[in-house]
Amino acid sequence: MVTGTPNRSPATGTANALELRGVSRLFGALAALDDVTITVMPGEKRAVLGSNGAGKTTLFNCITGDFLPTSGTIRLFGEDVTNFPAHERIRRGLRRTYQISLLFNGLSVLDNVYLACRGVSRSRFSLLRPRRSDSLIHSAEELIDAVHLTDLRDNLVAELSHGQQRQLEIALALAGAPRFILFDEPAAGLSPTERSDLIEILTNLPEHMGFIIIEHDMDVALRVAESVTMMHNGRIFKEGRPEEIEEDPEVQELYLGGGHE
Repeated sequence: MVTGTPNRSPATGTANALELRGVSRLFGALAALDDVTITVMPGEKRAVLGSNGAGKTTLFNCITGDFLPTSGTIRLFGEDVTNFPAHERIRRGLRRTYQISLLFNGLSVLDNVYLACRGVSRSRFSLLRPRRSDSLIHSAEELIDAVHLTDLRDNLVAELSHGQQRQLEIALALAGAPRFILFDEPAAGLSPTERSDLIEILTNLPEHMGFIIIEHDMDVALRVAESVTMMHNGRIFKEGRPEEIEEDPEVQELYLGGGHE
């Protein structure tokens, strides 16, 4: 197994951002996850790669609370959240994007991001109509700028290209200053130009904001991550730095057809 790790040393007494210990998830007799152990440090950018059926999406579902693990423990910033519902994990700073877009197509870009900011704010149950001076509108505008959609802020989501909708989903995930984000195949269906824009957005995220990215496009994943976990048949297959994973003969044989330029 590749054993390289990113050059990141958490401060003494600082809890890891995410810890999975012996996590398994069974669906009947099928083990979608089998004894998975992962540690992600605060601010770390991690890619989780693997072929279809490797267990990547099930891993995300267990981390977010969409599925509870059959066994094992999950800790978020030192707190055991193994049995917490999804909304409690969101309250603790966890966010996620999905493979299938979850956007309000009939609303503008600004309205979508504003609602995301409102949904994780203390005023989320207020019935008052927001004013232009509303601090959440300002927050939404900053997020729109961060994902390069400023010129489209007043456009309806239905008018956006597929790549622009994926950028908008990242803005929604950033609402409320999350501590850790799970990106589920954000490059799926993007053009080369859109992939370049995505890479720029992800590499410019705040240094303290860690994430895990699931991605079939290894060129994207290896450029935005500082550490890589390879999965196969629900288990951890390899871990290491991007350059180690890219050059590993077993990875090339199993996932890249014997070569990768």
